[in-house]
Amino acid sequence: MSAPLYTQDYQSPLGSMLLAATDTHLVGLWFYRQRYFASKVDLKQCIVASNDVLKKTQTWLDAYFAGHEIARPPLALQGSPFGVQVWQMLTTVPYGSTITYKALAICLGLKPSCARAVGNAVGHNPLAVIVPCHRVVGASGLGGYAGGLDRKRALLRHEGAVLRPGVFL
Repeated sequence: MSAPLYTQDYQSPLGSMLLAATDTHLVGLWFYRQRYFASKVDLKQCIVASNDVLKKTQTWLDAYFAGHEIARPPLALQGSPFGVQVWQMLTTVPYGSTITYKALAICLGLKPSCARAVGNAVGHNPLAVIVPCHRVVGASGLGGYAGGLDRKRALLRHEGAVLRPGVFL
């Protein structure tokens, strides 16, 4: 029998979000109606109730949207080994910074031509905002974002991210 999964809604300045956690780790954080919304979670089997991990996540989100950095709640990255590797690397991209898909591939020890595969993994990130996939941009523009480009722009503006000349938020 698998561990119970708890869910809770969170009202962010950018729209409603769903948080999902076990008793020990955050496993999901999505904007409602984003691409790949809760794609690996059977929401019918979840317990709609808060727990310590969800409370810590809400505290983290409140601090983030207030412009403060605090320690992340415990995360459980669940996906393919490649996806988990990409998402772990994303957690090292500093607040207010951006990285291109190509540069992220190189940081992972991959060929620059793997940027598309990296982008696919970035797009399937199950922990929006807290695993900062919004900080990954294309070589000639913002690239994509499962939560929508308006949210990506808003998150980058919120963090004070500066893109290269010619790339506008």
